[in-house]
Amino acid sequence: MTDTIHPDVIQPDEPLPNRKVIRSWLEPMRGRRILGAVALLIFDWVFFSALIAVTVLAEAWWLKLIAGAAAGIVIGRLFIIGHDACHMSYTPSVPLNKVLGRIAMLPSLTPYALWQVGHNVVHHGYTNLKGVDFVWEPLTKEEFDALPPWRQRLERLYRSGWGPWLYYLIEIWWLREYFPSKEYMGTKRPEFFWDSALVTVAAAAWISGLVFGALATDQSVWLLVVCGFIVPFIVWNGLIGFVVYVHHTHPKVIWHDDKREWARSAPFVSTTVHLIFPMRLGGFFHHIMEHTAHHVDMAIPLYKLKEAQQKLEDTLPGRITVQKFSWRWYFDTARRCKLYDFERQCWTDFDGQVV
Repeated sequence: MTDTIHPDVIQPDEPLPNRKVIRSWLEPMRGRRILGAVALLIFDWVFFSALIAVTVLAEAWWLKLIAGAAAGIVIGRLFIIGHDACHMSYTPSVPLNKVLGRIAMLPSLTPYALWQVGHNVVHHGYTNLKGVDFVWEPLTKEEFDALPPWRQRLERLYRSGWGPWLYYLIEIWWLREYFPSKEYMGTKRPEFFWDSALVTVAAAAWISGLVFGALATDQSVWLLVVCGFIVPFIVWNGLIGFVVYVHHTHPKVIWHDDKREWARSAPFVSTTVHLIFPMRLGGFFHHIMEHTAHHVDMAIPLYKLKEAQQKLEDTLPGRITVQKFSWRWYFDTARRCKLYDFERQCWTDFDGQVV
């Protein structure tokens, strides 16, 4: 029998073990800590706050703009911490994870409880299953043709490679996270309302602070609000929209519309991409790009994902989609992956042609 801790290499033509066995290989990487986790959250909050301070204190408008954009990127780092806490994998304490997660998600204006349902339950529970997993869910040719012209144009923008920020802002945050309607969230819980209210208060405090800073330093209120709030929020939306897109959109990544076929396909391995960035940028983003390991076992903390991903790729050669990032690859993927043909199990362009 294969050792669960030190498994033999499983070749591509051999049967894939079930998820329980694969997760057992990663058991040594599940160790979580408190002090280091809290320190990392504090560091990223100080990093973010310092950049927002630069948008107020810098004299040159272009420096304010750069600082605002950089703050948007650091929001991404904070959100990844919140994402881990939402999975209860950041620290060994459930109550502490809930507190730290909400604190980490404040700059992204993400209601913790709503993200938990949409991400943990829906996305992780049914990754790349059409009709359930709504994140970057591809349309078929028939569905696209049936859309009104304005919605077709919007879909073209979303899938152009330039639209991830708009996709996430509208389709995920506005419609499904921020006080969602019954159409998008069938159940109502008090925590949904209060978490949405919490991020509303955070946004109001953030904007008020910028307005106060502008008036106290005799600066343009609009300039500071744009550079210190709107730019970071748009950059953040672009970052998360891009990350989720490249995690689950690739010519080799398969979507399913039949639950039985989906279950047989081992979706925790076959529906994600490990994207490799140059200059150790993956480490800067708390290793969220080691995404296969995260989908195999959500209990692995972000500071153990690199090790877990390597274990999977060493043990399952050829099973995991590993992609070196380049802008050429990214826009080629956007060109090729517009719609999905579920009968042929392949991506097509908007004309239904395989590119």
